[in-house]
Amino acid sequence: MTMDVPQHILDTLTDVDMPRLPAEPAASDMLHLAGLDVPLYRSGCIIVGSGAAGLRAAVELKRRGSDVVVISQSAWGGTSACSGSDKQTLHTANTADQGDNYQSMAHAIRAGGAMDEDTAYVEAVGSPRMMATLQYLGLPLPQEPLGGTLRYRTDHDEVGRATSCGPRTSRLMVQVLAEEALRLNVPIFNHTTAVSLLVDEYGPCRRIVGLVTMRASDRSKGNPFGLAIFACNTLVLAAGGPGELYRDSVYPNGCFGALGLALEAGIELVNLTESQFGIGTRREGFPWNLSGTYVQSIPHVYSVDCNGNEHHFLADYYRTTQELASNLFRKGYQWPFHATRMLDFGSSLVDLAIHRESALGRSVFMDFNRNPLQIPGDLPFSLERLDPDVADYLGKAGALQDLPIARLQHMNPLAIELYRRYKIDIAQDPLEFAVNNQHMNGGIMVDCWGQTNLSGCYAIGEAAGTHGVTRPGGAALNAGQVFGTRAAEHIAGSRPAGKTSPGEIARIAGQRVDELLACLRADSPNTVKSVRTEVQARMSEKAGLICDVEGVSLALAEAQNLVRSISAKGIGYSRSAEAARSLQWRHMAVASEAVLTALDHYVRNGGGSRGARAICDPAGGAVPSSKDGPMADYRFRIEQAAHRDEQIVVWREGDVLRVRTRPNRQLDKSTKSFFERDWPDWLTGRIYGASQAETARS
Repeated sequence: MTMDVPQHILDTLTDVDMPRLPAEPAASDMLHLAGLDVPLYRSGCIIVGSGAAGLRAAVELKRRGSDVVVISQSAWGGTSACSGSDKQTLHTANTADQGDNYQSMAHAIRAGGAMDEDTAYVEAVGSPRMMATLQYLGLPLPQEPLGGTLRYRTDHDEVGRATSCGPRTSRLMVQVLAEEALRLNVPIFNHTTAVSLLVDEYGPCRRIVGLVTMRASDRSKGNPFGLAIFACNTLVLAAGGPGELYRDSVYPNGCFGALGLALEAGIELVNLTESQFGIGTRREGFPWNLSGTYVQSIPHVYSVDCNGNEHHFLADYYRTTQELASNLFRKGYQWPFHATRMLDFGSSLVDLAIHRESALGRSVFMDFNRNPLQIPGDLPFSLERLDPDVADYLGKAGALQDLPIARLQHMNPLAIELYRRYKIDIAQDPLEFAVNNQHMNGGIMVDCWGQTNLSGCYAIGEAAGTHGVTRPGGAALNAGQVFGTRAAEHIAGSRPAGKTSPGEIARIAGQRVDELLACLRADSPNTVKSVRTEVQARMSEKAGLICDVEGVSLALAEAQNLVRSISAKGIGYSRSAEAARSLQWRHMAVASEAVLTALDHYVRNGGGSRGARAICDPAGGAVPSSKDGPMADYRFRIEQAAHRDEQIVVWREGDVLRVRTRPNRQLDKSTKSFFERDWPDWLTGRIYGASQAETARS
């Protein structure tokens, strides 16, 4: 077996060019709000976000004849287009060999708990359709000679449902969906930042009517902040996750998500306690996850202190060279930190060790030109001395070369090419990395169609809190595609995306614009820099992978004080062009308070360690060990089984955040569909909750 791939093929999968955007439609009207001339743009449905999930929703809506536009803070600049790993994973039902079992797949998706059963089944049964349509649009997923899709195992995946186009899978997804959206003439408004949702509070139910944005192209003497109003009947939040919450983060810069926007509009959030942390290169350079073959090549990992001294620190944790090397390899498919994997000298002991080195002010590196150094007093590293599962994998992969860089070149040359594009040659130089925040599993609470508790408002992709405590690697990409389609189907099938009147929108927008302008104060002590520094330091140090009850409580009190300060004193800006970023940091302050509110509720009610975090407690029932014995400072609580059956919900009432729990939604597995009985429900739109008359009008 060899990995002899011509350079032009490597280039095609690494250098993924995005399409150019056409001219944007002109505003339909001009409103006079707060003494400013504010343009009004109208559409039946507005998608906030131009990543893979948002573009999928836009394409599916346009195909169904709906009036839809996309707005984006930075088209092709978000997580979907700019993040990845060694071979970025798409997790779908296995279409090779004997196929798959959707109930089994749904069980695997929700195996970590705190996930709705209907959501897991929706993601499982919808995955082959999503994959097939992406392939139809040109996504180059690899196949075997007889047509089955090539598969491998990823984290929380015991079957092998993962597939990949290489490091740039999600960017390639964005590319083919963007090309299709532009072919269908979906308008995309770039450099358009959503700063507030517009809600009609006075009808029979609270409903979305639009949003306030700030646009560079709409800045003028009569509108210095570039305020613009987008009116709609339905809105889809697809703005990704809150990447700016953490200082130690692998998100691209400028990923704010939509949690603050949602909270301010009274939308409920769920599972904010659940995130993913793992090793990767930070966004100060080139943010990238170091999963898969990066660690399966088994490079030497070491740290360097402020005096330039090198430390073979993993030798302080593992008992033998074989144990160290084998667990480093397992980080490839056990990439996210998980507290229980610190036990019994497991793979997450690597994360804890790196976390501790970083806390000491040391820089941590991978050296692909050196095999792991031996544990003092033990035998040196050898490919013949590895745990059976590791030796079996490398043998089947033919990755038995002498050095890590040769093994990586053999298994995945794209992993090397990618860093070279950013002037980092891991074939020559060690690669600096750390443990970072990578993904939020929680988010906006939705039903199995992507609907929020605000009528007309949907959430998809990482903006939506559809995941539980854990998820298989690549499940997030699949979920975004499935729910992007389902939201579009529901919008088109139950509420035709027609246009709203400027009079209705002006009444609501005028009050909201007044409130936003009152918050923007050039002389406020709460500057973008100070708020960012405070929020990110607090989240990274008190709400990262290692937590304790007292630290979380203190962090929550500090977060509440910051939100109160912004409410009383506003948030500063140095120039008009910075106003949108200032309001985004106000949103992040609110989102940080919400995450800490949920986490504080969880730990104060006996919540134990699971998924992203170890909840340290002197009375905890588990303690990791290094080779020198138990690490008492990291004794942690064991998860309570009952907490897997519920989810923590956070919402805002006035200026106060409320919290409650709700049980996971169940799926009645005894209910079977029957064609003749159930076909009319689909034909008439009753599956969307619509009447036959509503369907006929569409």
